[in-house]
Amino acid sequence: MRHGLRDLRHRLRDDRGVSILEFTGFLPILLVVGMAAIQLGLIGYGINQAGTGARAAARVASQGGNGAAAGQAAVSGWLNPAVTAPEGPDLTTATVTVQIPSVIPLFDPVTFSRSATMPTDD
Repeated sequence: MRHGLRDLRHRLRDDRGVSILEFTGFLPILLVVGMAAIQLGLIGYGINQAGTGARAAARVASQGGNGAAAGQAAVSGWLNPAVTAPEGPDLTTATVTVQIPSVIPLFDPVTFSRSATMPTDD
């Protein structure tokens, strides 16, 4: 009986470092999944910001104001928005293009564009 208990202790002592090795091997996968989740969140945020900026730019430009400035003000500056909002005779269409930086190394930044159209006020 005493001999079996000693073997059990010896076996438990030998398996002690296995869990840390398994975790160390799985850690890069966890990091990539976490960075991919952050990247998807940034993409969703960027698309939302581009749509908001396009609506603001179209609204202001349709009323004769500076739509490009309104679109720039409505979008977070770190997204580097490019706004075009020419006023048309009947409809004003504004387009906002944003560049979303890449969190995952070796991937290029993603560019999204959103447009909004409003009736032109006379």
